[in-house]
Amino acid sequence: MTFDIITIFPNIFRSYFNESIIKRAQEKKLVKINIHNLRDYTIDKHKKVDDRPYGGGPGMILMVEPIFKAVTALKKRTAKSEQRTVNKRQKVILFSPKGKKFNQQMAQKFSKLDQLIIICGRYEGVDERVAKHIADEEISIGDYVLTGGESFNTGGD
Repeated sequence: MTFDIITIFPNIFRSYFNESIIKRAQEKKLVKINIHNLRDYTIDKHKKVDDRPYGGGPGMILMVEPIFKAVTALKKRTAKSEQRTVNKRQKVILFSPKGKKFNQQMAQKFSKLDQLIIICGRYEGVDERVAKHIADEEISIGDYVLTGGESFNTGGD
């Protein structure tokens, strides 16, 4: 199984995923974990990934454009590198407090996939179009206050 994690803080993951059980799983080729910096999918020189919510509201949200480009690129890259797989089982997951609460049944369902593309939310959230048109599912780990979607992916805050 391949995990493609899209984040604006890629270094949070690198040390965590290169230790302990997760490191051994990667060495045995049971899982492959790719960390992608969302800023690499921007078009402006400042690598801007956030903006004020359309229509107003507090804080900043992650913009749809770089997320769309990242997900599209990852799906294309996977399709090219694994042409032998006709029916690739993949999902795009958005971590969000509004999502369905993550549970064991979801974990078992996701474990049957070939690829899981994970979008880490940040700030006040993400542009609503991401949940509506890009992500297959919105997932929450429950009623917790975390600094961002990265915290869930590494196992804690």
